[in-house]
Amino acid sequence: MAFTLYSLLQAALLCVNAIAVLHEERFLKTVGWGTDQGIGGFGEEPGIKSQLMNLIRSVRTVMRVPLIIVNSIVIVLLLLFG
Repeated sequence: MAFTLYSLLQAALLCVNAIAVLHEERFLKTVGWGTDQGIGGFGEEPGIKSQLMNLIRSVRTVMRVPLIIVNSIVIVLLLLFG
């Protein structure tokens, strides 16, 4: 398998799918990344853990419908062109 732009985009799609399916109560809380872990004080810079949690929540919120569409298109293209 050659390293092409399509394979790079497919790998990125798989990573975004992996982020989108992470369940906060089942998985993230067991490894210590729950919602109550990222509470900081006023004027403090958020840590890397809280920034990653915000990224995961944002991907799960914003990318839900676009991921359904993009995954459907990729499946159809793979079925048609192999």
